[in-house]
Amino acid sequence: MKYVIIGGVAGGATTAARLRRLDEHCEIVMFEKGEHISYANCGLPYYIGDKITEKKALLLQTPVSFGNRYDVDVRVHSEVIAIHPERKTVSVCNLLNNKEYEESYDKLVLSPGALPIVPPIPGIDSKRIFTLRNVLDTERIKQFVTANYSTLKEVVVVGAGFIGLEMVENLHQIGYHVTIVEKAPQVMTVVDAPIAAMVHKQLKDKNINVLLQTEVTAFDTKEDRIQLTLSDGKQLDADFVILSIGVRPNTNLAADAGLKIGDAGGIWVNEYLQTSNPDIYALGDAIEFPHPLSGIPYCCYLAGPANRQARICADNLALGNTEKYSGSITTAIAKVFDLTVGSTGLSEHYLQKNNIPYLTSITHPFSHATYYPGAKQMSIKLNFSPENGRVLGAQIVGEEGVDKRLDLMASVVSRGGNVSDLIDIEHAYAPPYSSAKEPVAYAAYVAENILTHRVVPMQWHELKAILAQNNWQDEYFLLDVRSAMEVKNGMIEGAVNYPVDELREFVEEIPQDKKIIIYCAVGLRGYIASRILMQSGFNQVYNLSGGYKTYRLMTETL
Repeated sequence: MKYVIIGGVAGGATTAARLRRLDEHCEIVMFEKGEHISYANCGLPYYIGDKITEKKALLLQTPVSFGNRYDVDVRVHSEVIAIHPERKTVSVCNLLNNKEYEESYDKLVLSPGALPIVPPIPGIDSKRIFTLRNVLDTERIKQFVTANYSTLKEVVVVGAGFIGLEMVENLHQIGYHVTIVEKAPQVMTVVDAPIAAMVHKQLKDKNINVLLQTEVTAFDTKEDRIQLTLSDGKQLDADFVILSIGVRPNTNLAADAGLKIGDAGGIWVNEYLQTSNPDIYALGDAIEFPHPLSGIPYCCYLAGPANRQARICADNLALGNTEKYSGSITTAIAKVFDLTVGSTGLSEHYLQKNNIPYLTSITHPFSHATYYPGAKQMSIKLNFSPENGRVLGAQIVGEEGVDKRLDLMASVVSRGGNVSDLIDIEHAYAPPYSSAKEPVAYAAYVAENILTHRVVPMQWHELKAILAQNNWQDEYFLLDVRSAMEVKNGMIEGAVNYPVDELREFVEEIPQDKKIIIYCAVGLRGYIASRILMQSGFNQVYNLSGGYKTYRLMTETL
């Protein structure tokens, strides 16, 4: 059996290695357009920022070492320019001598990856504009920065996704003043606004200039500077620009070969990772697949799922279609200066866009027991089904302990678990690592209270809309249950302060003919106050989700 694989890295190289472990006697040919077939592309920003000082640390295998270990015919600088399914061959161009030839296959694997989005903006072909997708891109940026370090001061990063923000941090670390230009109303659009707001505050604290709801309409390179014209008519000068607008599936070969392209724009595959041609398989950034939670096709640009797909693909090639791919819930995490930000499952924006019913909660627990030194507050947002409590998505931001909480939540989301499953997780506890009431369980308890109607949440934007109305006090009574000392440091205008520990003394002073909106610092005391009032004859009581912390953050940063 002869297997031809187009593309290396997480998809193609992993498929080749697994195939060899399953079949010592098959023939494997792998084509790679570039020079490198196995590298840590997630580490590229940290090489530019000198966190990783040696480029060779990013190169997991060279073509020679990989070929020797796995007996794979690795052909770099070889671009596959056409697929001929009818005769089961591919046309290849040797980029070193521009000679073309055909190579036959019994089974073909497509792992062409994704391409950076480069919109048709005037002047975008400037030599001072860079994308970051592979080792070659990294070398170009590194060489430019090294050669001109003494004269470079200002850099603009266009796009504020995970890679864009990692680039922002690393460029800032090596001494540049960084400006972010982002089309959306927030950074990191895969997370919901209350989580993004924490990132906004961090960027502000680090003196990063953030321009939201702004696009670049033109680039104009003048000698050693580049001028950006923005959608609001303003202009911005920089020494160089990093484009991190996003990526799109590289489907050119597949489309030209007549393979089916799906509704999300990726190569269509079935559960065995077969394309519309049964002798051609595909995986990685180039494919689309139904989301496990919504059933809606989507493209997933993550290394973890690509590695899992590669293993499944190799098994199905070598052993017959025995392994099914179930899709990815797109669990992702990133470091942004002092913060760690992570998400899994579906965001509130996605749920709204696709008319999927949901409830949401925000909590602000600490990373470990507060009596043990060094506890850091984090923010957890849960999105869950109002019908059965199924956890639809989770997002976390904080300085410590984010990754382990995100992984716990992802394990529940991936198997279709609900809020009760989060509560039932048995956590390792000691004061330096967690609390007896673990942050994951704490978030789930709050969600359970919402599901069982023990508390009715009000979101920050709902309160903001109410307070924007004239005469809102005719219908609502805004109750601040924090301590008098806390209130001195700021409160929501129009609120009345009855500290929760004294609330029972003031119950008769609260109007029963109005809707009562309660808030505290983060939500806990508001919940206690809600229970007091709901059991004292008040029928319309709401607790501000995430408390004053979330409301103030959202109204000040967005």
